[in-house]
Amino acid sequence: MSLSVALQVAQSALSARQTESSVIARNISGAQDPGYSRKSVLLSQTYTSSGQSGGLRIDGIARVTDSSLYASLLTSTSVGTSQEALLAGLTRMSETINDTQLEMSPAAKLGELKLSLQSFASDPNNSVMAQDVLTTSKEMAQTLRASSEIVQDVRASADSDMATSVKSINQLLGQLEDLNSIIVKGNQSGADVTDALDSRDQVLLSLSEEIGITTLNRADGDIVVYTDSGVTLFETTARDVSFAPTVIFDPTTTGNAVFVDGVPVAGPGAVMELNSGRLHGLAELRDETAVTYQNQLDEVARGLIEAFAEENQTTPGTFQAGLFTWSGAPNVPATSTLSVGLAWEIEVNANADPDQGGNIDLIRDGGISDPLDPDYDYNPTNAAGFSGRLQELVSAFDTDRVFDAGVELDPADSLSGFAASSVSWLESNRKTMTSSVEVQTVIIGRTAENLSNETGVNIDEEMTLLLEIERAYAAASRLITAVDSMLDDLLAAAR
Repeated sequence: MSLSVALQVAQSALSARQTESSVIARNISGAQDPGYSRKSVLLSQTYTSSGQSGGLRIDGIARVTDSSLYASLLTSTSVGTSQEALLAGLTRMSETINDTQLEMSPAAKLGELKLSLQSFASDPNNSVMAQDVLTTSKEMAQTLRASSEIVQDVRASADSDMATSVKSINQLLGQLEDLNSIIVKGNQSGADVTDALDSRDQVLLSLSEEIGITTLNRADGDIVVYTDSGVTLFETTARDVSFAPTVIFDPTTTGNAVFVDGVPVAGPGAVMELNSGRLHGLAELRDETAVTYQNQLDEVARGLIEAFAEENQTTPGTFQAGLFTWSGAPNVPATSTLSVGLAWEIEVNANADPDQGGNIDLIRDGGISDPLDPDYDYNPTNAAGFSGRLQELVSAFDTDRVFDAGVELDPADSLSGFAASSVSWLESNRKTMTSSVEVQTVIIGRTAENLSNETGVNIDEEMTLLLEIERAYAAASRLITAVDSMLDDLLAAAR
């Protein structure tokens, strides 16, 4: 090896070790930064025209990646945020049940009303017991209305959170577009884009929290992002994600759909529906879970009106709404058919409430819907000890009825049984989702930990490498010193 080649080898080694030292310092500095991946210097050997080793060439900076683990983290994160959104809504709706010992649920209030009626039936001339029935009936109606209000508040909150999520998605897609452009241009020009790649991965991870995604890598580091249902979210440029929030919700309100590039992906009419992500969980909560529970409350209200309906004593088979009434009174809601919003509007008939000018004895005697119509009077002789109507009402709680089959409960059940099943349905869904969230949290944690172990920075390893580089740097320096000494000897000999 000639002295010039030896000097070239030493100089290239010094340059390589200097770059490696800089990269290691960068790794140590970024070790605690979220999403930072370990960087390393790509080196290759050069050769002279005669085939001799000519030193080292720096080919670029590489980052450690694990595409399989990263894709798994994106997926598990999307599933986790979807489940968390559903759990938050179910937990809020469980306020309609509260602590079972406090007996605040519609089913518990139904039980209280039955007991109150039983006591009144044992002493039908007792005005105090009659007042207790009226008070308990008002509490029953108020509980159904309050429960319905909570459900609608959950739906409204979910709708508002969907708008926030869509805003975040558009912001993240804007950041993704900027970073992707930097990466593509940097790769084309040979620049170091590893930090931009780290930042892009973090943006994608944040995006996966809001909406389920899949990615496709292309030449020059370019990336295409799709929803987990196959709609393009990003390809060179960000696609528009749009949503029109609804300000006020009642049981008849239908929220709007979320569109990605004009394609509905969540909400009514979604043709390529999302499978995961916070947006998916919120849409499912707003349009399915909360609506199902509202429908169950409506069926409890319908069953209550039906149980207390008064039959024409002259022409049997004709019924009018009794103690519990609604906007369609004096008619009774159609049997086994969901009447949307009934729990929202159910109330005690004013004709049986002395505070509203009514007669409390009508609870015992009948004729509440129209006190002037004798055909619905169960006690035409006004006997103080008449208990037939009250006994009939008590029996109505446990009489088998037919409920709407589309509310995810057994349609053939008694009023008491159906209300209890509704409580069980809500609690079962909440507990199941709680368990799912706990499991998914572990999965996300383990996946993130494994990814960090594979692509993150180990300070001990970096310090060990730094020592090796230091020794290599010293060896290159000694080679330069030796070449310098040899050149001095040659010059001295030439004098």
